[in-house]
Amino acid sequence: MSPRKVRLVINAVRGLPAVEADTRLQFMQKGAARPVLKLLRSAMANAEHNFQLHAETLVIKTITADGGPTTKRSRPRAMGRSAPIRKRSTHIHLVLAVPELAASSARKSA
Repeated sequence: MSPRKVRLVINAVRGLPAVEADTRLQFMQKGAARPVLKLLRSAMANAEHNFQLHAETLVIKTITADGGPTTKRSRPRAMGRSAPIRKRSTHIHLVLAVPELAASSARKSA
């Protein structure tokens, strides 16, 4: 899926609490919502299992969609010619944080 389509979805959930973003993604009518929802649920499960954090306290700190490798195909056209087809892919980077921890680390560095 192209990064441009994925960015429409991730802009809708950027900065939200993870549980609220999960609910929004479930009912979103975009095709990119399903892979982003799968990524969010995986990140929430990792935070719970690896760092013993509760899903209710997590907030989406950053989420970006950058272009991945493009697969090139061709489509037959009239008079023996061909037209290119670019099958784009996306790298999605998601960071979850606990608001209290993020605020305290910002105060320490200032």
